[in-house]
Amino acid sequence: MSLLPYKLELQWTGNKGRGTEQYTSYDRSYTIRCAGKEDLHLSSDPHFRGDAGLYNPEELLLMAAASCHMLWYLHLCADAGLIVESYHDLPTATLRIDEKGSGKFEKIELNPSVILRAGSDPELAQALHGKANQMCFIANSLNIKISHRPTLRISS
Repeated sequence: MSLLPYKLELQWTGNKGRGTEQYTSYDRSYTIRCAGKEDLHLSSDPHFRGDAGLYNPEELLLMAAASCHMLWYLHLCADAGLIVESYHDLPTATLRIDEKGSGKFEKIELNPSVILRAGSDPELAQALHGKANQMCFIANSLNIKISHRPTLRISS
């Protein structure tokens, strides 16, 4: 067993001079830094008074789930001798907000469109999406269902 540590720095940048004096007196903007990487500038979702021009935590969760699945899928295809020529996904997620203002994600749906090199086994390629879901660290860490609706094509 291995333990891999991850760390970052999160800095709220939304103090407009009055701090959190009132719910409407501050921006929801913040910066995340990881050593040796460009800063990420984020905000809350516009539904929660955030800046629509910045990424938000909900989008980052969806990005993490879709990216992890893709990376595992490509790994498993390479191991199985399937040659992926193209991978494109249009993932979606649904967040349910309750009457108290809290909420949780109900689902994440991945919709990868994969082009395989001629001679590849489409049934195996399809099955590897299920295996990728089982292997994905993000999917294994979440308490929501992640479904997959892959489209496979063999290149000509």
